[in-house]
Amino acid sequence: MTAELFTVLHDVHAQLIERHQTVSVAESCTGGLLGAALTERPGSSAYFLGGIQAYANSVKEELLGVSHETLLSFGAVSEEVASEMALGIQRLTGSDWALSTTGIAGPDGGSEEKPVGTVWVSVADSVGVYSQKFLLDGARPNVRNRTVFEALSILLERLSDDEDDL
Repeated sequence: MTAELFTVLHDVHAQLIERHQTVSVAESCTGGLLGAALTERPGSSAYFLGGIQAYANSVKEELLGVSHETLLSFGAVSEEVASEMALGIQRLTGSDWALSTTGIAGPDGGSEEKPVGTVWVSVADSVGVYSQKFLLDGARPNVRNRTVFEALSILLERLSDDEDDL
């Protein structure tokens, strides 16, 4: 674990504990790394409710409720699918916050429109869904690990923004 990731995890952990809030994850390209990161610290059971590794489109549809039409129209690596994944895991778990990741980690699977390293991260809360696209460099492990860092960074930013509104 990088020092950068450790710092973000520490801050996410502290915020969720202090606020008595929960989080869940729906992962495609990260394949469980995001959930593993969120459960790295002792006490994470106070806020981490669970997750689904939805690599196959059928799992995205059947477990998370991603629309078949959305998958056909936009593809699995899209803002629309990432948003529906986050909302789906939030609905299933009842969490305050939900994170989703979908992307092309490589080395294969990229296209001109969606090259290797294209990733979408979504964060859902009680107000709605925020999504962000990333174009990440490097080999598969870097894309996956960087996606985890970016997802947690967005969550931390959203937690901080939410705190400012209190």
